[in-house]
Amino acid sequence: MKNYTTVVGFILMGLSNNHHVNILLFVVLLVVFLLAVIGNITVVTLSLVDHRLQSPMYFFLRNFSLLEICFTFVIMPRFLYSLLTERKSVSVPGCFLQLLLFFLLGSCIFFHVGLMSFDRYMAICHPLRYSTIMNGRVCFQLVLSCWVMSFLLIVPPVFMVVLLPFCGPNIINHFYCDVAALLQLSCMETGHIEVMIYVSATVILVGTLTVTIISYGCIISTIMRIPSTTGRRKTFSTCSAHLLVVVIVYSSSIFRYIRSSQRGTRDFDKIVSFLYSVLAQLFSPYIYSLRNEQVKQALKDACGKAFPKWLRLS
Repeated sequence: MKNYTTVVGFILMGLSNNHHVNILLFVVLLVVFLLAVIGNITVVTLSLVDHRLQSPMYFFLRNFSLLEICFTFVIMPRFLYSLLTERKSVSVPGCFLQLLLFFLLGSCIFFHVGLMSFDRYMAICHPLRYSTIMNGRVCFQLVLSCWVMSFLLIVPPVFMVVLLPFCGPNIINHFYCDVAALLQLSCMETGHIEVMIYVSATVILVGTLTVTIISYGCIISTIMRIPSTTGRRKTFSTCSAHLLVVVIVYSSSIFRYIRSSQRGTRDFDKIVSFLYSVLAQLFSPYIYSLRNEQVKQALKDACGKAFPKWLRLS
């Protein structure tokens, strides 16, 4: 198929056309962006330099945080720039690159969520066999398989979207280059691509959600048998925080991408997309990592070495 693209760029409408609202959004989202990046960089740095954070759990968390950093940079800098300057145009290659990276990294994040829930299941339900089964080679293979599965499921439908002819109009009713809006702008039948997207989204979302639900179900069953009330409460607190992120990310993503028609973007879709592409990225490092007691102790020790005089004065 030849690429008969006639448009030279797309216009991203964003979340609002009001200048004052956009300035307010810029300030709020800049803070969210910085907190998300700082939180994830902190997790990556601590897991690399602290000897206590060398278990498989922190290996997966480190990779998860790296994915979150890359995913955040796919959307937020361009979005913040458009809010500040009100320049909403994006080139066709730039739009397609953002589309590819958004879905490739996003799907890999979902696979990592399922992988981390399985890791917690092994650690809590099979503690004696955990270190033997989850060795370094297996952990590396599991992370690599997340990337391979994401590539195989995402690249074919995105490649088909790239080959579509776009003859105008070129206005995308979204704050990033979303596949639904691009399908609507194409001047060619896109039914076969919609089916591919639906199948890929179902495999990624339903598959990883199933692994997550089964893993946490087994974890909760094991927790209920813990004799100590304090131990049960502490573990439940951690699991409930993890499940909150899972509920937000999966519910919004399933609503957005597992439906009969993949064409078109409604205003409500932008709000749903905002939940999993922006807000979830802020909460993830703090809920998955920085609430962990070992991570908090490692952070405290690192701050003590970096700012000893300031800590003594305080």
